[in-house]
Amino acid sequence: QLQASGGGLVQAGGSLRLSCAASGRTFASYVMGWFRQAPGKEREFVGTISAGGGYTNYADSVKGRFTISRDNAKNTVFLQMNSLKPEDTAVYYCAADRKLGYSVGSYNYWGQGTQVTVSS
Repeated sequence: QLQASGGGLVQAGGSLRLSCAASGRTFASYVMGWFRQAPGKEREFVGTISAGGGYTNYADSVKGRFTISRDNAKNTVFLQMNSLKPEDTAVYYCAADRKLGYSVGSYNYWGQGTQVTVSS
């Protein structure tokens, strides 16, 4: 089970840190991904981190602004979002799977989502 939190309302240029807490004893075996879905749009890839944390990959739209990290001892993955823009407004989801992937279909386990709203 995945539980995302940390969303909220922030002004453009601000920062937010999302967390995704996982239950279970095998968190360290899972690749974790972050996705987002804006109103009227399809869910899109934001970034991913390997099971051990040594590899990350980001969508071009967030590269250089967002950073994914994980704490396997606490079964938690983080999404640090800096220099936020109004176009970053969306519901953000964390996801997990055994293998690396960059699309919605690559992940079998999903959290419930947390709303991020960036005002201009």
